[in-house]
Amino acid sequence: MKIAVLGTGPVGRTLGTAFAAAGHEVAMGSRDATNESAAAWAEATGGSARADNFAGAAAWAELVVNATPGTVSLLALEAAGRENLAGKVLLDVSNPLDFSAGFPPSLSVLNTDSVAESIQRAFPEARVVKSLNTVAAPVMVAPQALAGGEHDVFLAGNDDVAKAAVRALLSQLGWADGHIRDLGALESARGMEMYLPLWLRLMGATKSAMFNIRVVTG
Repeated sequence: MKIAVLGTGPVGRTLGTAFAAAGHEVAMGSRDATNESAAAWAEATGGSARADNFAGAAAWAELVVNATPGTVSLLALEAAGRENLAGKVLLDVSNPLDFSAGFPPSLSVLNTDSVAESIQRAFPEARVVKSLNTVAAPVMVAPQALAGGEHDVFLAGNDDVAKAAVRALLSQLGWADGHIRDLGALESARGMEMYLPLWLRLMGATKSAMFNIRVVTG
């Protein structure tokens, strides 16, 4: 599959590398096709990995991953071009973390909305699925590396076929089917994003970002 990863930060680079290792063709998109971070990633990854601008990567891809910060995601996706997103699965892994007042950040969107929903409204022809935003980048691509190995990832979206495509990618990343929790419609992204303040406190308490949660039912 041709996958465009929009965003050159740790999340984008980690996911791009993992998708390439799984046999996908990957383009890392940024504002500038000559972005040094994207170019260095493509050279280090090798194979069919390449760097491009947002629009070029999105136009070429079959599936698009939004790995940009949630506070600028709409601007990045506008740069990618709505015609280049139409009809495509758009996996949103972003979070609405606002660092303008320092650390810990606040949420720029919460309660009655989410970044994922705002993306779906802005790009109604895209097929938005929310997932992977509740774990740190290393855990996204190697969940089995955590002690015990049995912990959960979530997804939400309005298109069942799009969610199935994302579920298949999650399986390739090492997430066990029984631990991929479908929370239903895209409005469930509100809860997924509002988990981040607790995640940040847990990171502070454990002195590590290498953790996750497991849903246990009686």
